[in-house]
Amino acid sequence: MSVSGGDIDVTVPAGGTGCAECLAAGGWWVHLRRCARCGHVGCCDSSPAQHATAHFRSTGHPVIQSFEPGEDWFYDYRTGEVGDGPELAPPTSHPETQPVPGPAGSVPPDWQQLVH
Repeated sequence: MSVSGGDIDVTVPAGGTGCAECLAAGGWWVHLRRCARCGHVGCCDSSPAQHATAHFRSTGHPVIQSFEPGEDWFYDYRTGEVGDGPELAPPTSHPETQPVPGPAGSVPPDWQQLVH
């Protein structure tokens, strides 16, 4: 699969360095995903709150890209396919110094028991 077209805006930068909703609520995440249309950064489906999928459901923006250092794959919620896509505006990942899971200081000691 190769994604392109109106579902991706290569000019929009990422909206932050962590999951916007988790940061606002004092929550935590396992991995991060970036909306390829608007730059929203949300947590993955392994994370307790699954904000990236919630963003898709609320906005209809179907394509995300991994927001992890060294990863550049895309995912299309409509088809369930993983594939390649264009280079998005920087930043293309959270800072390498940011821990996984994160953010630092918010991850409970039993986090592995809380993932999906």
